Amino acid sequence: MEFITNLIKSINGFMWGPPMLILLSITGLYLSLGLKGLPLRKLGYGFKSLWQGRKSTGEGDISAFNALMTSLSATIGTGNIAGVATALAIGGPGALFWMWCIALVGMATKYSEAVLAVNYRETNEDGEYVGGPMYYIKNGLGPNWKWMAALFAFFGMITGFGMGNTVQANSVADVLNAEFGVPTWVTGVLLAVLVALVLLGGIKRIAEVAGKLVPFMSIAYLIAGLAVLIMNADKVPDAIAQIVHYAFNPVAATGGFAGATILLAIRMGVARGVFSNEAGIGSAPIAHAAAQTKHPVKQGVIAMLGTFIDTIIICTITGLVIMVSGAWTSGENGAPLTSMAFSNLLPGFGHYIVAVGLPIFAFTTILGWSFYGEKCTEYLLGHRFVMPFRVIWVIAVPLGAMAQLDFVWLLADTLNAMMAVPNLVALLCLSPVVFKLSKDYFGNGHALNGNSSKPEEHNA
Repeated sequence: MEFITNLIKSINGFMWGPPMLILLSITGLYLSLGLKGLPLRKLGYGFKSLWQGRKSTGEGDISAFNALMTSLSATIGTGNIAGVATALAIGGPGALFWMWCIALVGMATKYSEAVLAVNYRETNEDGEYVGGPMYYIKNGLGPNWKWMAALFAFFGMITGFGMGNTVQANSVADVLNAEFGVPTWVTGVLLAVLVALVLLGGIKRIAEVAGKLVPFMSIAYLIAGLAVLIMNADKVPDAIAQIVHYAFNPVAATGGFAGATILLAIRMGVARGVFSNEAGIGSAPIAHAAAQTKHPVKQGVIAMLGTFIDTIIICTITGLVIMVSGAWTSGENGAPLTSMAFSNLLPGFGHYIVAVGLPIFAFTTILGWSFYGEKCTEYLLGHRFVMPFRVIWVIAVPLGAMAQLDFVWLLADTLNAMMAVPNLVALLCLSPVVFKLSKDYFGNGHALNGNSSKPEEHNA
């Protein structure tokens, strides 16, 4: 077992090393340039489309708004609380700057993923819309690339049980046990029941729950974070100055902080940023493929908001709270560091923000990833395996809550990176399709009059 663990560690170090981070960055930058900065130029249009998307009229299974909320339910989670803290604890303040950078180019990546997902989506045996990297690889690149589509689906199916299920349940069980003394088995059983109740309704039930819970939890966390920052407004400018300064300068060891080079800051910022917003991983387009929309680009501008909301807004709030509190030099790491930061700024009460927020974030992540894993399983094994998958998914929740998951976390993190490789290859190969659809949509006035041609449709 030790040999296998060390082998996975070596693979993980390579997969999340410079080659992968460079590939993610270059892909996002290439798509940003090819789109002529469209994600940033059309940010306002994206939010307008999101608001209109609450009552979509196009073909699909869920509203455009709920498609984004389903996507966000999987991305807004431990990465926003624990991931940001880890980036700062290891890479120093400059890591947050590089997290912003990867998010800005990641918006183009997420936009392109959603455009392709809708353009190449299919309908399954129940008449539901299904899509994502496995479908735009198969339908966009052709039969000779089916092996790569299957590879993505396999990685996605296995990763879901780690990254999106057991690890999340374990995080919830740990924090509720530490803060409120709730036995881990109780948390596991309760989570399993709640997850089962939602999964029985399929994507429409998941989307309905996400459409209500995600906005609530995001706004509540933002209000708490902003309140803390407003109360310490005099320290915010210095915190921002440190973030920018240490993005281009090494940080000396201080307190419990071991010090960090510029390269380490870049690596931690990019890696934790991608872990949080999942731009380039290929998971989010699986949800966006089910959206009710009249044109792929319409959903693309909504999808790119996921990266903006997740990283530019929510991760920034967490990062600034940690910086303003001074806790980043304490030697603490992960969720405990974020909890310490809130506690330092709101003595006697602050730690409850994380104690309550993390379980809700993790619960929605379990729901979002259940859909991703289900669709990857359906692609690989067929529609008849959907219900068995849901049963196994629910059983895995309490097991994850009570288990020691160091190896599972390591394996899931590694497979998460492996998902990105076929997806990024497909994005680069199919980028001309994205560019053409975008040019046609905005060049022909579709964005103004709301009329558009239907996307390509494929039957399973």
